[in-house]
Amino acid sequence: MTTRTFHGIVPPVLTPLTADGEVDTASLERLVRHLVESGVHGVFVLGSTGEVAYLTDAQRDLAVRTVVAAVDGRVPVMGGAIELTTARVAAQARALEAAGVDAVVATAPVYAINDADEIERHLRAVAAAVDVPLFAYDIPVRVHRKLSVDLLVRLGAEGVLAGVKDSSGDDVGFRRLVAANAAAGSPLALFTGHEVVVDGMLLLGADGVVPGLGNVDAAGYVRLWDLARAGRWEDARAEQDRLAALFEIVFQAQGRSGDAAGVGAFKVAAQRQGLIDSTAAAFPVEPLDDETAERIEAIVRAAGLLGD
Repeated sequence: MTTRTFHGIVPPVLTPLTADGEVDTASLERLVRHLVESGVHGVFVLGSTGEVAYLTDAQRDLAVRTVVAAVDGRVPVMGGAIELTTARVAAQARALEAAGVDAVVATAPVYAINDADEIERHLRAVAAAVDVPLFAYDIPVRVHRKLSVDLLVRLGAEGVLAGVKDSSGDDVGFRRLVAANAAAGSPLALFTGHEVVVDGMLLLGADGVVPGLGNVDAAGYVRLWDLARAGRWEDARAEQDRLAALFEIVFQAQGRSGDAAGVGAFKVAAQRQGLIDSTAAAFPVEPLDDETAERIEAIVRAAGLLGD
């Protein structure tokens, strides 16, 4: 087990792609260096924002090794092991560990239809497959199953899980998880992926946030974290309001898939900032059209994130 602590702002890193669908390592290095220099407390590679489901094993390995090298030990690197069944998740987890990540993040099986007992055995098996900490990734929109509070806290108390990345959008559920975790002695590090209510989540006791929008404004999320840590909640709310206005970029592509609208918007914004070279998306997702990209650029400019 690593002695690193996991907390604070941990953006799920975009995977920049070339026009022919390969990982753009130069852009990925540039983006990661920017995130670290902006003061983030860690990075998460191969999450939903990183288009993990679309990448081949070779592309995943290249992306992880590129991120680990660019971080160069300055902050922890978390890596997503997202696959269909336990054996495949465990294999991905071992590959991530070999590539140098500091923690693995795994969902319930994606295609297999497992019950609660099977999901528990799944998480135990993945944890046993690696020597780095395991975080449970609670994202029912992708796996169609909500991880229960009792399961998560029990596995945390037993040392099977080091934490939870909660992308359920269930704020009541997250509050219950925070309370149950505290009652058990806080064995889990709890991260929210709900980027427009981070101030509220930190107020109720979250240990950190994994914001896709952090690719666009990492410094803003770091300011929000610092304000919350200082107990300056009115100022934190103002910063969160500013970030919520910036988050409007994901609503500009009406009628497109969630991956196109969300990740596509982040890629447009990052490309306009010079952080990545291309807005190319993983096949079969098409990049956003010029009119949509112009609306996104206007929002990013209004947030003060583009030069004149």
